[in-house]
Amino acid sequence: MTRKVYILENLDCANCAAKIEAKFNALPEVAEATITFATRQLRLTAKDPDSLLPKLTEVARTVESEVEILPREGRHEHHHGHDGPCACGHEHHHHDEDCACGHEHHHHGEDCACGHHHDHEEHAAHEHHEEDSDKDKRIIVLGTALFLAGLMLGWVDLGILSAIAFVAAYVVLGGEILVTAVKNLTRGHVLDENFLMSIATIGAFAIGELAEAVGVMLFYRMGEYFEEKAVARSRSQIMEAVDLRPEVVNRIDGASVSVIPAGEARVNDLLLVRPGDRIPLDGVVVSGESRIDTAPITGEPVPVRAAAGDKVVSGCVNTTGQLTIRVEKPLSESMVTRILNSVENAAASKPRFERFITRFARVYTPIVVGLAAVVAIVPSIVTGDWNYWVYTALSFLVMSCPCALVLSVPLAFFSGIGAGSRQGILFKGGVSIEAMGKIKAVVMDKTGTITRGDFRVQEIADREGVLALAACCECHSTHPIAVSIVEAARERAVEFHAPEALEELPGKGIRATVEGKTILCGNEKLLEENGVPLPEALPRGGTSVFVAENGVCLGHLLIADTLKPGAKEAVSRLKKQGIATAMLTGDDQTAANEIAAQTGIGEVHARLLPDEKLEHLQQIRSRLGAAMFVGDGINDAPVLAGADVGAAMGSGADAAIEAADVVFMTSDVNAIPESLDIARKTGAIAWQNVVFALAVKLIVMILGLTGHASMWMAVFADSGVAMLCVLNSIRLLYRKK
Repeated sequence: MTRKVYILENLDCANCAAKIEAKFNALPEVAEATITFATRQLRLTAKDPDSLLPKLTEVARTVESEVEILPREGRHEHHHGHDGPCACGHEHHHHDEDCACGHEHHHHGEDCACGHHHDHEEHAAHEHHEEDSDKDKRIIVLGTALFLAGLMLGWVDLGILSAIAFVAAYVVLGGEILVTAVKNLTRGHVLDENFLMSIATIGAFAIGELAEAVGVMLFYRMGEYFEEKAVARSRSQIMEAVDLRPEVVNRIDGASVSVIPAGEARVNDLLLVRPGDRIPLDGVVVSGESRIDTAPITGEPVPVRAAAGDKVVSGCVNTTGQLTIRVEKPLSESMVTRILNSVENAAASKPRFERFITRFARVYTPIVVGLAAVVAIVPSIVTGDWNYWVYTALSFLVMSCPCALVLSVPLAFFSGIGAGSRQGILFKGGVSIEAMGKIKAVVMDKTGTITRGDFRVQEIADREGVLALAACCECHSTHPIAVSIVEAARERAVEFHAPEALEELPGKGIRATVEGKTILCGNEKLLEENGVPLPEALPRGGTSVFVAENGVCLGHLLIADTLKPGAKEAVSRLKKQGIATAMLTGDDQTAANEIAAQTGIGEVHARLLPDEKLEHLQQIRSRLGAAMFVGDGINDAPVLAGADVGAAMGSGADAAIEAADVVFMTSDVNAIPESLDIARKTGAIAWQNVVFALAVKLIVMILGLTGHASMWMAVFADSGVAMLCVLNSIRLLYRKK
């Protein structure tokens, strides 16, 4: 099976997207299809996805007549309007004018100085969207003028002229909707929004409510227009926050600089990065010195110094000096692409709440339509007042579209994902956010999570040669403790060489053969298991690494770590959120207790092996409830996978990051309470949207039944509520850290 991602153009309705997804998944050739309305992406798993596109397009058009399915490859959208600022921060005009930044922006496939490429396809799609928007505006303006003319002619008792004006206004405003409704009827879609609006307004005409019919259609068109604008705006704001990929880069070729597409840059190419430019690709500084603003990637507000030899990450902004960087990763592997892929994958991972709302929407519309039929017929037969009850029933039809529900929940989760990415928090999916909203306990590893992991050898005890033997054993390891031992040996000019044989014992240490002797280098457990007597006075105040030769303990190294800044504040914030804290570590009990005392962590379990960490985590879960584990080492991968939510520090091992549900790019401990806060607010906003939408619809229905509501209110309960839910969702992007 092959999995590919496509873009769905002209997909304007969240409810329609859900219907199309259901139809795709019903096809026998499709293993799995997921449509993300927020990103307009289709993730398709099938034997030959490309060969299915004609059939899928045909199926999609039975729901939305103008849908196009396009391959994502090579597409790079700019989320800005005419003369609006794009993600690069420059204004883009449409007449080859110079903008305020002094750059000229052309529209014939040329590269502009800001480093973004503007091609014919991009502008054609952009202009097509603007043409549709302008057309809608013209329809609304003309329809409004005819509607007002009909009202004024009615006021001066010119009934026939008034009726003509209303009919003309209705044709202008509702003609397209009527045609679409008829087309959809031929495809078997009876309960789509176009059909329901058509029936409601034609019914109003039939009972003599001409002004009401036209007014409702006008209000509906205006609501749809502003809703579409709100969705497009929110989508662009979220994508601008996460899509930092460059279109072009400035490659140094000898004495000249050439502008090439970013995708063509290769490893070891030299790139010029001027002050104010984004770092285009992951690389290392070859020459120059500057300060780098890492906030777009990590959320860290303080710029960091970069000079020759320093690694730089794509997406960060070069603020002061000019740099020459050597490319270490192509565009497809650089941080900007990894972040974008992570966000897009996250958006495609639908939480249970969203799936429930989608299922609920399928039964909501038939129920309300059925209720409308009952309201139209039963009371009319009893009272004989057909006009009143048919009018009330028609308002029910207007409210029967579940768009506000189906749209607002995924958009709330997508906004949460976008808000997190702005602060260097990468959620792996809506499922992760949903689970994080229910967390009762946060369980943390010590090294690299609560502490810096910048270990230093503080003390070397007992026989000479202990440091050399320890360095021999640890010279191939990347563990922070091992690195500190090797650094200490080099600083002291101690000679050491690689062992003849080496075996890593996770959670304990290393067994090695050096010059024919068996050397053990590790913690107390390692010596105890191998029958090596421990010193009577065990060291305290840090992590102890013992060295034994042929069954005899030669001595130990005492290694201390330092607390991360903000760790105490982070634990305090977690407590204020009502979340219990615990620490699981393989380190010494005394060192662990000291760190816990400094930070205020609730409970501590030390000297644990990886499987024991998982065991303790399960005990904490059964006692306190849903638990999140935060770690950064390769040994943490099983615990990360076994927790309700696994979180990895971005500085940690790739295996830990892969196993995690959320990644903290900053490696800042404060990202833990921040992520939980975003998750809780995301869930709250999703619920607010659902409760608000259903409450308004229910209130308007009750008011309609008691004779206090009109079809105008019904339109607000549909399009107006949807727009308000969209605006409520995107406020997550503007929350303060």
